[in-house]
Amino acid sequence: MRIRYLLLHAYGMGGTIRTVFNQASAMAAAGHDVEIVSVVRRRTKPQFPLDPRVRISTLVDQRDGYGPDSLFRRIRRKLRGRVVPSDEFAARYFTERVERATIDAVASLDGGILVTTRPALNIIGARFAPRHVVHVAQEHMNLATHKPDTRQQIIKYYPRCDAVVVLTNTDREEYRKVLPGTRIERIPNATPLAGRKPCDPDSKIVIAAGRLYKQKGFDLLIPAFAQVVAAHPDWRLRIFGTGPRQQRLQEQIDELGLTEHVKLMGRSDTFDEELAKSSMFVLSSRFEGLPMVMIEAMAHALPVVSFDCPTGPADVITHEKDGLLVPPRDIDALAQAMIRAIEDPDLRKRLGAAARETVRAYTPEVVMPQWESLFADLLATKGATAPVR
Repeated sequence: MRIRYLLLHAYGMGGTIRTVFNQASAMAAAGHDVEIVSVVRRRTKPQFPLDPRVRISTLVDQRDGYGPDSLFRRIRRKLRGRVVPSDEFAARYFTERVERATIDAVASLDGGILVTTRPALNIIGARFAPRHVVHVAQEHMNLATHKPDTRQQIIKYYPRCDAVVVLTNTDREEYRKVLPGTRIERIPNATPLAGRKPCDPDSKIVIAAGRLYKQKGFDLLIPAFAQVVAAHPDWRLRIFGTGPRQQRLQEQIDELGLTEHVKLMGRSDTFDEELAKSSMFVLSSRFEGLPMVMIEAMAHALPVVSFDCPTGPADVITHEKDGLLVPPRDIDALAQAMIRAIEDPDLRKRLGAAARETVRAYTPEVVMPQWESLFADLLATKGATAPVR
């Protein structure tokens, strides 16, 4: 099969990029002809490993700057007639030049399978992909998370896709309600289990990770950990990630007197090793799709304490079996769950061991055949043809 993945920024960081790289690598390893098309490029090298058989191409190279039209992005966002909804989370990337290049690239496809990976790209694919191209739209966020204009265009245009693939059963039911008659499939993200070193159960390190955005809720985690420190001053929290809220979070750490207890670690090239050095993972997100970093932590037999936010955590974790779920945004409950796990080493070990078993359902060996089966069925159903290697 000939498969093209369309990513906004294949050279950036983030769970969607990492997930697509994993998918593309697995498909290439299975013998398929795979390409990743990056809408924009702002770095020289990809940030995640990729099978060398996967080709990467770029539509708009922005390594020397975003171009003169970027000066008018705010004005253009207010204009009617744009394809990308103005309230799509990545709308700022879609200058007139970028949007036009994306539309032209999609419209010129000559066959095979197109996999788009966020609402802006899904909508462009639905509107402009040739009819003989099999178009699969990936949704990495739950429907309720999208803002009104984006949600309206999802409802209008997603029915044109050959399939919409979501990450959780909850998502599947929500999308089916608003897209009756559209093929909605649930295929989770995959993460390898082999080679993951088990965590250190005697460590006094709690770990969290994600982009330093409001979504990830680190502003809720930090005061929760202040309660942990009051009860267990020898424990430490390490937050990995970069983003625009770094200074604000550091100020919060300083104001709470947690400078010696909470560290913003930035990005790490050895994150797997950092997970293995820890004894607990905490997810403090306000909302999620399917949190890959949480699944990776579980693969290291790390017990997880998480907000039961929409969606993701409860689709993976069974409370008290392989993790602890607390009400969304409840800082006190998050603190008490961490303290409970700290004070009960046997609980941590039991939850961690069960977590490692749970994530066996998310390994490439389980997930990738689901993608191959879907692609093959869509090709057969549509009567399309694609080169096979």
